[in-house]
Amino acid sequence: MKYLLTGCAGFVGARTAELLLDQGHEVAGLDDLNDYYSPRLKRHRLDSLQTRPGFRFHAGDVGSRADVDRLFAAERSFDAVINLAARAGVRASMEDPRLYQRTNADGSLNLLEAMRQTGCAKLVLASTSSLYAGRASPFRESDPVDTPISPYAATKRAAEVMAYSYHHLYKVDVSIVRYFTVYGPAGRPDMSPLRFIHWIKQGRPIRLFGDGTQSRDFTYIDDIARGTILALQPVGYEIFNLGGGRRPVTMLEFIRLIEQALGKTAVIDRQPFHQADMLETAAVIDKARDRLGWSPEIDLAEGVQRTVRWYLENESWLAAELA
Repeated sequence: MKYLLTGCAGFVGARTAELLLDQGHEVAGLDDLNDYYSPRLKRHRLDSLQTRPGFRFHAGDVGSRADVDRLFAAERSFDAVINLAARAGVRASMEDPRLYQRTNADGSLNLLEAMRQTGCAKLVLASTSSLYAGRASPFRESDPVDTPISPYAATKRAAEVMAYSYHHLYKVDVSIVRYFTVYGPAGRPDMSPLRFIHWIKQGRPIRLFGDGTQSRDFTYIDDIARGTILALQPVGYEIFNLGGGRRPVTMLEFIRLIEQALGKTAVIDRQPFHQADMLETAAVIDKARDRLGWSPEIDLAEGVQRTVRWYLENESWLAAELA
C-alpha cells in the first residue's frame, strides 16, 4: 500500500512510519519541522526514516492548502491518509489558539478536501484523551465530548466532526484514534516522561503540577503505533480509545519507576495544579480490542526502562535540547 503520513517527524508519526516500512508499504511523509520543541529531535527521527527504502519526505505545513495540494499533485494518489500532524499541548494552546486552529482543524479540512478530489477513501485521524476532560473516568468513546476545556481539545474535536461530515457526504472511511499519554524512546521533550528522566539524571528539581496524585493511562509508543496501523482497516466511521487499559498510574508512582530505572532519587518542586489539566485519564479499550484486534503489550515498568535506556544512550546531545 501507499500511505500519506502527516507529522512524520513527530513522536508517534516517526514510529508509525517505521512500522509501516517494516511491513513493506510505501510512505510519503509530510512535516513542517516547526520549533514547538527542538527541531533537532525531529531531525533525529527523520534522518532515520530517510535511510529507509519506500520513504519519501515532503517538507510542508498541513495547515497550508497550497502545501497539501502540491503534495497530492506530486504523489497523485494514496490508499489512505494517516493524519498525525498536530499542535499538541493543553497549556500552549491557551497561548496561541489560532495556531492550533490552523494546524489541527484547518489542516484536517485541507487533507479531507484533497482526499475528496483525488478519490482517497480512507482516513486515520489522531485525536486525544483531552476531549474527556470534565467527564467521569474511565472514558468510553460514547461519552459526550462537546464541551472541551482547552483550545487544543476544541480543535481536535473540530477535526473529528469534520471527518464525520466527509464520511456522510463522500463515503470517506474514517478511524479516529484517541491517544492516552504516549511515552517512550525519542518522545516529546515538552512532556513529563522525558523531562522527568532528564531532570532526575541531572539532579535538578522536577516541576510537578499538583500534589502528584493525579493519574494517567500511560501508553507505550509501539503500542500506539500498532493501533494506528490497525485502524487502517475499513470501519465506516468509528472512534477508538488507544490507552494502557490498565490501572491509571499516579505521577508519584511514575516518578518512582524512573527513580528505580536511573538509580537516583528525585527532588520535587511542587507547583499549583493547572486549571486546564485533568485529574485522571483512564481508557476503556474494549472497542479497539474487539473491532481492531488491538491491545497494549508493553507494561509501564518495561516501557520506562526502555525509555531511560534510550535517554542514556543519547544523553550527550539530548541534554542541550532538554535544558
